[in-house]
Amino acid sequence: MARYTGPKTKIARKFGEPIYGPDKVLAKRNFPPGQHGQNKRRKTSEYGVQLREKQKAKYTYGVLEKQFRNLFEKASSMKGITGEILLQLLESRLDNVVYRLGLARTRAAARQIVLHRHITVNGQVVNIPSYQVKPGDVVAVREKSKSLEVINDNLAGFNHTKYPWIEWDESLKGGKFLHLPAREDIPENIKEQLIVELYSK
Repeated sequence: MARYTGPKTKIARKFGEPIYGPDKVLAKRNFPPGQHGQNKRRKTSEYGVQLREKQKAKYTYGVLEKQFRNLFEKASSMKGITGEILLQLLESRLDNVVYRLGLARTRAAARQIVLHRHITVNGQVVNIPSYQVKPGDVVAVREKSKSLEVINDNLAGFNHTKYPWIEWDESLKGGKFLHLPAREDIPENIKEQLIVELYSK
């Protein structure tokens, strides 16, 4: 499936936020890319604001439009606050859980680790980044992959208490997905209500 493989700093500058992690260029050039980036732009319409928020969520979690819409429809059919459920579904993707466990520095790197069959869910190798992890599932590094330098480097000094919905187990080099995260625990700066309003039109 197609993925965005262009310059990540350009996307981060578009939204004015380091959505892919710390970015030295963004810190120096905190304005939109392009020759008119520093010019004052006309006021964005309500639709434009909502669309921008959806695009930010898609780029942040590395999800394409069709997948994102399917997740939204799934969230809409579930009981509760649709926007919050949408974020919880995005957070329970296997590539995102691998990222939250500190096994990868970015979600794109986590996706690659999953695709290369380094990750197990409840002891079984799963190589589908979009796999939905459920409460009680244990996500860990495959036994053969525990000595990988890149994974050990990523784990060095990582604070596993940042995400209270995942319980880290050093012996497994993995963690248990305890429950869906509460909205206040999800650190991403996404105004999910704007996305709900956009899809509800």
